[in-house]
Amino acid sequence: MSENVEANPRRWTALIFISLAQLMVVLDATVVNIALPAAQHDLGISDGNRQWVITAYTLAFGGLLLFGGRLADIAGRKRIFIIGLLGFAAASAIGGIAANTGMLLGARAAQGVFGAMLAPAALSLLAVTFTEAKERAKAFGVFGAIAGGGGAIGLILGGVLTEYLNWRWALFVNIPIALIATAGAYLVIHDVPGARNRNRLDIPGVLLSTAGLVALVYGFTRAESDGWTAAWTVGSFVAAAVLLVAFVLVESMVAHPLLPLRVLTERNRAGVYLALGIAVIGMFGLFLFLTYYLQVVKGWSPVVTGLAFLPMIVGMITGSTQIGARLMNRVAPRLLMGPGFLVAGLGLLILTQMKVDSSYVGLILPGLVLLGLGMGTAFMPAMSLATYGVEPRDAGVASAMINTSQQVGGSIGTALLNTVAASATTAWFVERGGNPALINEAAVHGYATAIWWAVGVMALAALIAFTFVNTGRQDGGAAVSGSSSTDDEDAGAIPVPVFAH
Repeated sequence: MSENVEANPRRWTALIFISLAQLMVVLDATVVNIALPAAQHDLGISDGNRQWVITAYTLAFGGLLLFGGRLADIAGRKRIFIIGLLGFAAASAIGGIAANTGMLLGARAAQGVFGAMLAPAALSLLAVTFTEAKERAKAFGVFGAIAGGGGAIGLILGGVLTEYLNWRWALFVNIPIALIATAGAYLVIHDVPGARNRNRLDIPGVLLSTAGLVALVYGFTRAESDGWTAAWTVGSFVAAAVLLVAFVLVESMVAHPLLPLRVLTERNRAGVYLALGIAVIGMFGLFLFLTYYLQVVKGWSPVVTGLAFLPMIVGMITGSTQIGARLMNRVAPRLLMGPGFLVAGLGLLILTQMKVDSSYVGLILPGLVLLGLGMGTAFMPAMSLATYGVEPRDAGVASAMINTSQQVGGSIGTALLNTVAASATTAWFVERGGNPALINEAAVHGYATAIWWAVGVMALAALIAFTFVNTGRQDGGAAVSGSSSTDDEDAGAIPVPVFAH
């Protein structure tokens, strides 16, 4: 049923605005972290409520991604993209003028809601706009670099805005970005004819998936603050398991599921979701520890701390655009993803050697460059493979799954590695008699221990990429030996090789 669809002549201009929107969503996950201490002091937010400035966003975003992705499939990706942009801008404005805790938390939750519409719409627009192999490689090279590096850019931007302007600008900065992207989307982005999903929305699926994902992300949030055996933590995980199992059962029975199980059960697609989600555990955990290390142990300012991550961004852009994009049509995706994760793991391995007096240039810098280079190389084919060859009418929900895997991975990474670091710090400190003069040494020991775990996590991501992802090149080249059959999704309106993504 494939038919040739005329390419959007302004697709490269469209890429600019799609990428801008993606940058806004990704950097918002970290830009507020740097501004949080100032916001807490200004609004009188209690220590107990402080985490909700972050959690309100992550819960809404992570819980509603599948719904947002399917909404884009049904209502039209351009329409949902623009609604998401305008809603995100409005929520950012409300957060920026917040006069009290409740107003700020409500705005952050609203940002998460509109972000959950925006992120899958952006990725699915990219997937259906760029279908020719070489163009797709270049487009996803840019998008992959932004998706991977946005968090680190947020750390830099948050530091600059907080130190030189005001914490409120960490929210206000979204407004011009969103308005520029909205104007561009209106003028140059086109929905692909015939790519709309005309089925009714699966309401039971929406409710079960949203509740299940919220419970899962909340469980990791509680684990970070209260411990893994706390009643709220265990209860959240149990609720998440029950709700998500019920969701899978419902999706297997309804005529028009929110998430067609073929999106999850195809081997290569599942491998991408799993490998990327696991790799993000290590990367996001490192953001947290390195930020504390540079600011608390080294005494660096927020701006200098943010700038310290710049080499990682450069490495990520280089890996995505100069390695991943150039090789994607020449080698199988696993030969980029697997080695990419291993290079990132090598960067983490270097960082396990950090000490209180470690040199930035001699230790931190090479570790960050290798981490960025490896993740950029792996991110690029993974982002493309997550949507390549899928039915256009399912592109939104397939895109939502890649965002969901990253969101869950980030939540796990923050909670799990923070727990490991805290336990190691306490044990080291107690063993040495609790000498206050050793507090920084204890903290750095905890960070290094947690980064060792991140090394193992990255190695596991590489193993999954090598073993699960067995498809051929993304120019339609033959699959490697042992490839599973291709997708049975042939009802799309876009003439791309369905090699399984």
